[in-house]
Amino acid sequence: MERKRWECSALPNGWKREEVTRKSGLSAGKSDVYYFSPTGKKFRSKPQLARYLGNSMDLSSFDFRTGKMIMSKLNKNRHRLRYDHSGQTRGKPDLNTSLPVRQTASIFKQPVTKVTNHPNNKVKSDPQKAVDQPRQLFWEKKLSGLNAYDIAEELMKTMDLPKGLQGVGPGYTDKTLLSAIASALHTTSAPITGQLSAAVEKNPGVWLNTTQPLCKAFTVTDEDIRKQEDLVYSVRKRLEEALMADMLAHVEEATLDAASLKEEASCKEETETV
Repeated sequence: MERKRWECSALPNGWKREEVTRKSGLSAGKSDVYYFSPTGKKFRSKPQLARYLGNSMDLSSFDFRTGKMIMSKLNKNRHRLRYDHSGQTRGKPDLNTSLPVRQTASIFKQPVTKVTNHPNNKVKSDPQKAVDQPRQLFWEKKLSGLNAYDIAEELMKTMDLPKGLQGVGPGYTDKTLLSAIASALHTTSAPITGQLSAAVEKNPGVWLNTTQPLCKAFTVTDEDIRKQEDLVYSVRKRLEEALMADMLAHVEEATLDAASLKEEASCKEETETV
């Protein structure tokens, strides 16, 4: 592994940034970034660094990967801070002590725990409220524009859907279709068949089946299942190899750190003897 370490100007004096580039294994060419405090403490992630610094420094605009402050985020945070201060000075104080109420309902079914002090008491129910409420059409479009990022704040690659899955509805995209299918698999135990009615393509707002995702009718064959099994086996095999390479890289890194500390201790001892 190749190591490069230098001072990090975005952090307080004495902080150093280290970039380690791997030379072998499946992750060859990939680099890992670490930070070292003035006392030599090592940090592997931005949350760990933020917990250590606490309120002494605002890391909301700090890019852990490059070790620099992102000016667009920094200016946005400053503008928001000025707006908050101006609103506090000119506006009236909020004297409402009631707890905030969530305005949106979760799309996933949540478990509910019922607690009763008297088990023999009868629980009254309103038959009108017991009826299932109508579902909003094309609610999946609310999730458009949202992206997933990994721990290093890098954009994760989206999933490639099979060609047989075709969306239905106004302004649908692959991300919208993926959200609809994932939600249907999570919220219902019924088979996922897609929209069986051909009239849905002419007027989705009228003929759309809200219990099925926003896609045309499709059929999963035995060949599709076998291909998916082979794909899962291949991905698991690559994941196993990647984890093994990562473990060996960490062992090598720990060995080098131990050797470096031992060498420093030996040099210090020789200096004191002289």
